[in-house]
Amino acid sequence: MSAIRLLVLGAVRQHGRAHGYQVRNDLEYWGAHEWSNAKPGSIYHALKQMAKQGLLHAHEIAPSTAGGPPRTEYEVTERGTEEFFSLLRESLTAHDQKTDVLSAAIGFIVDLPRDEAVALLKERVRGLEQWRASVTEYYTPEEGPDTLGHIGEIMNMWVSSADFGAEWTRGLIRRIEGGAYTFSGEGEPFVAVRAEGDENPYATGEPHEGDLD
Repeated sequence: MSAIRLLVLGAVRQHGRAHGYQVRNDLEYWGAHEWSNAKPGSIYHALKQMAKQGLLHAHEIAPSTAGGPPRTEYEVTERGTEEFFSLLRESLTAHDQKTDVLSAAIGFIVDLPRDEAVALLKERVRGLEQWRASVTEYYTPEEGPDTLGHIGEIMNMWVSSADFGAEWTRGLIRRIEGGAYTFSGEGEPFVAVRAEGDENPYATGEPHEGDLD
């Protein structure tokens, strides 16, 4: 799975309606251009493609009174909302997701009810534990990975990664169960989007032709 679909759908959904540059501004504010494939070209392409697929509705808006070009504002459709939550749940539970996909999912985890978020994360832990067990049972020599020479370091890396992933996820579960953060249905969520015109200290400042769409 690519993180870009989840990121773009989630960013538009948080605004209600947003044009492409607002979505880009949000994702750069989150640092997504550093840890995912959320580069300007990918963002604008995803917006247009998902509009064609019926996941976003494109609203053509008039040029600004200041003489600027007309822009397209996007709004998540019912199908888009279903796709967003499907991607979010899959990204939180699958133990083999890439780091950028899991990062995107954590960014939107509070869009779920607290109990559901915990249940999905526990499923992820079970998947990591099962994967680790299968690796050590079928691929690790009885004498230990050291008998494979430097190739054994591959096994060490993956087992350590599984252990860390499970430990980190358990810690997140404890924090959520302990009352951390505001989840769906609990009140006003944390505001993670930039208002129109707000300066973004983390923006790349690199212009792109899609900024004017």
